[in-house]
Amino acid sequence: MVFSTLKEVLDRARDGKYAVGAFNINNMEIAKAIGGAAKEERSPVILATSPSAIKYAGIEYIYEIARVTAAKSGVPTVLHLDHGTTFEDCVKCIRHGWSSVMFDGSKLPLEENISQTAEIVKIAHAAGVSVEAELGRLAGVEGHVSVAERDAIFTNPDEAKLFVERTGVDALAVAIGTSHGAYKFKGEAVLDFPRLEKIERLVNIPIVLHGASGVPKDVLEKAAKYGARLPGAAGVPDEAIRKAISLGVAKINIDTDIRLAMTAAIRQVLAEHPEEFDPRKLMGPAEDAMKAVAKGKMQLFGSSGKA
Repeated sequence: MVFSTLKEVLDRARDGKYAVGAFNINNMEIAKAIGGAAKEERSPVILATSPSAIKYAGIEYIYEIARVTAAKSGVPTVLHLDHGTTFEDCVKCIRHGWSSVMFDGSKLPLEENISQTAEIVKIAHAAGVSVEAELGRLAGVEGHVSVAERDAIFTNPDEAKLFVERTGVDALAVAIGTSHGAYKFKGEAVLDFPRLEKIERLVNIPIVLHGASGVPKDVLEKAAKYGARLPGAAGVPDEAIRKAISLGVAKINIDTDIRLAMTAAIRQVLAEHPEEFDPRKLMGPAEDAMKAVAKGKMQLFGSSGKA
């Protein structure tokens, strides 16, 4: 099998006290950038595909792009469905050769999330495919948010223990204050590390952190210099990522940082060479920029040299 399972990769990461990056891919250049970074860093890697990315690229195309990427990189590579929200999303990917699926039932009542996740686990495990699930809602918060408000949004540690026991999932995505996109926090980044620590003690599987892009200042400044408008964009600081890994996080999802690097590079080419219309001259520098960001993340996560 060309792909590793999520369980294989994350169990090793959890034992080794490092995390593996899950990078969203939408096209060939993004996949090449991620695969190239993994090859040079000798890092295991997770190629994540959202339902919208699969719809955009076509499931056969994106599978083949991922397959070639895995073969060229020569490192343990997981092909992962990110945020599948329906039974059909998960089954379609299992049938087409994905080695891991995430069922996101976080918006469902707990019992319904448990029952639907358990059913997907049964089908996926029978096919040798790993399953990630999620509890809680991703929402960046500020320091003044009340305990009651946090409890209503974030993952409940006791529910997490119950959920894992009843579903048999291989990895659990938790909500501790991160959020998707480039606007994660209005003020200082606030993550609930005591909650994460308690969850890790109660569940005996790898923990996943979604919405963990750093939104680096240098990339933002470059994008803004060439016309991007991203006022107030902010991400998760590197020191918070390191602490999360020390508390048991073994998979970290990155998408925004890759998009920003691509956007900044393309804008630079268009601004400096307005006569340019060759897509290779646009996407080549973009691929290099994305690869540099991915390599930095692998070093930060401690996965470099672990392949």
